Amino acid sequence: MQVADTLSQVISEFELTGNITKPLIATLILVSAILLVRAILAKFIRKSVSTTELRRRWLVQTRNGLLLLMMLGLMLIWAEELRTLALGIVAIAVAFVVATKELIMCLTGSLVKSGSSSFSIGDRIQIKDFRGDVIDQNLLATTLLEVGPGKHSHQRTGRMIAIPNSLFVSEPIINESYTHDFVLHVFTVPFKREDNWRAAQAAFLESANRHCADILEFARRYMQRMSDHRGIDVPSVDPRVTITAPVAGEIHLIVRFPAKAGMRSYLEQAILTEVFEHHDFTNKNSTAEISVSKSGRSSTETAAEIITPPLT
Repeated sequence: MQVADTLSQVISEFELTGNITKPLIATLILVSAILLVRAILAKFIRKSVSTTELRRRWLVQTRNGLLLLMMLGLMLIWAEELRTLALGIVAIAVAFVVATKELIMCLTGSLVKSGSSSFSIGDRIQIKDFRGDVIDQNLLATTLLEVGPGKHSHQRTGRMIAIPNSLFVSEPIINESYTHDFVLHVFTVPFKREDNWRAAQAAFLESANRHCADILEFARRYMQRMSDHRGIDVPSVDPRVTITAPVAGEIHLIVRFPAKAGMRSYLEQAILTEVFEHHDFTNKNSTAEISVSKSGRSSTETAAEIITPPLT
């Protein structure tokens, strides 16, 4: 609609630039005069120049000179109209860019996405608040099967998200499937400071080791191939449980373990269910969890020693 309005405005301005009768008459006079002069000069050259080669050269040069003179004359005659037309073309171009800005940004985002090779079909990505598995992509949009709710869940919601490619120009993309077949999955378990989080740390590490035992060696070899192929340093795949204290009075256990790309949610739920079914880490049972070993050390002190080697 905006382009059409601009076009009609340009046409009306072109019509109102004045009477075009004078430029038309001047154009006819100029063309007639050029043709007449050319005919006179050609007749004169044919009679005066005896050499065929020289005659042809003079005829060509005369024709080109008169043609150039005619073009300059036409530009002077139609200068005002050409200026109006040029301004109209610029206005139409600007209106077209404004009207199709989103479309242009989508095409630009598609180029950015393809050029960076940030993800491919089947990868799980997150951009802004949108997260899911990529099932289709074209020049204008990328289609996801939503995963959620939130960024910590790994189950399909049954909804489809069509993301305009313009977002890829200005927003960062998180690719959760960068390592494809095997991934390092991470989840966080919060505890109060007075809870028996040391026993929980040991319990989660033991459960993660047990559930990942069958795939640990396969994951290690796969990550090594990824490192050799892409020239990057990959972290250790051994399960580990680390701690953070994001706020006063809380301890968060960060559980990390290797998993097949499609099994991370299943393994997470299996580890959580197993640990919380067999343990109670609340303050009331903290003294019951601590027992002195034969060496005179508590089990929680022993558990602290089985935490995995330094982080990589």
